[in-house]
Amino acid sequence: MSDKTLSTSPVAAPVMTAASPDGSAPPAGAKPGWREVWRVYSEAATLRMLLLGFSAGLPLLLVFGTLSFWLREAGIDRTTIGYLSWVGLAYGFKWAWAPLVDRLPIPLLTRWLGRRRSWLLLSQAVIMTALVCMALTDPQLALLPMVWCALAVAFGSATQDIALDAYRIESANIQRQAALAAAYQTGYRLAMIWSGAGALWIAARAEIAGVASYQPGAWQTAYLVMAASMLLGVVTVLFSPEPQRRELPPSKNAADWLKGALIEPFADFLRRYGKQALLILGLIAIYRISDVVMGIMANPFYVDMGYTKDEVATVTKIYGVIMTLVGAFVGGGLAMRFGVMKVLMLGAVLSAGSNLLFAWLGSRGHDVTSLIFVISADNLSSGIASAAFIAYLSSLTNINYSASQYALFSSMMLLLPKTLAGYSGAYVDAFGYSNFFTATALLGVPVLLLIGLASRSKTAPAQ
Repeated sequence: MSDKTLSTSPVAAPVMTAASPDGSAPPAGAKPGWREVWRVYSEAATLRMLLLGFSAGLPLLLVFGTLSFWLREAGIDRTTIGYLSWVGLAYGFKWAWAPLVDRLPIPLLTRWLGRRRSWLLLSQAVIMTALVCMALTDPQLALLPMVWCALAVAFGSATQDIALDAYRIESANIQRQAALAAAYQTGYRLAMIWSGAGALWIAARAEIAGVASYQPGAWQTAYLVMAASMLLGVVTVLFSPEPQRRELPPSKNAADWLKGALIEPFADFLRRYGKQALLILGLIAIYRISDVVMGIMANPFYVDMGYTKDEVATVTKIYGVIMTLVGAFVGGGLAMRFGVMKVLMLGAVLSAGSNLLFAWLGSRGHDVTSLIFVISADNLSSGIASAAFIAYLSSLTNINYSASQYALFSSMMLLLPKTLAGYSGAYVDAFGYSNFFTATALLGVPVLLLIGLASRSKTAPAQ
């Protein structure tokens, strides 16, 4: 989100625009009415974030869900697929190069587009190139090149997330972050429909009729179309305004620059929240653990249960994403009205509980009706949790270090879950799908305890 229409004045001074770290709603007199809550979705800047959210959401499934379907169909075993999910650790370590995105100009591009848009455009170019390389690789013949290509997509996608999160935070006041997060989620989820259902549909239509065996050419067509779809994000970046540039204090030498770029963003967070920082970081680290660990085995589960590409595309990638969008809008509105922490708690309970429904689904065999029911509950829960969680992370961020700090938070959100998710295939092979889904639900119990503790935190935000 990058537009001055989001607030009455541009971001012109190094002022921290954040809510309290416990995610509470604004003071009673400042609560917006329902009309104002929903009007934000019609603002021009929201449409821009819709398109940029699409660009951010497109690569994710192409290196996770859709790729796992492709790999399973190519005969790759579940344990290997689980380990290959570790390419997603690129998202978990993006804090390591986030300070460069925050501070380092790109020759020529930064002068032309500005700091945020230049990094967005560069990352999009990396994603498009790597997707083309994935399309030209057959994992059944050579798996290692596919891994390297997927890593490149994940690295480019993580870099795009860093720049885009900073772009959003620097352009919007905190009162709008929850609703704008829902708009971002809309674009993100629409892209997931396209990279999930769209890729499966394209691959299914590109198959040669009458040939029952695995057809790599069909997947090549699908991934080439996905690479071309990134052009929507490129065009949006080129025609979007850059947030008003903030002049950073000059560095006396290289050591001074490194301190300001690498150390100060994290030191600032620790200074502002003190002992509460550990509690906050702990909550961030495990909030989405149930969803992330379970998600790696979802598509292999569908393949093993006998669901076709068209069934998976229609139910989980289209209908399911629509339910996620409903949840995101509901979560964004509820967070603005009642405060983020209450919605965080609701989302955590629903997300963990919905995993138990997958354990039940595994006992139903090939049952499309039951699949629709489970996907409805799971994706609605995910949307509510995601909108509230993005707003919570945004409220913790100092606008002077928006890229670095938000990258730290969103990296921590994925680091532990993605590490555990790498063992998901081996767990399923050893204990079966039902025990696996039940175990992922139990992982959500500590989350509820941390939310309860964080809700009672009264640490004041930095000014």
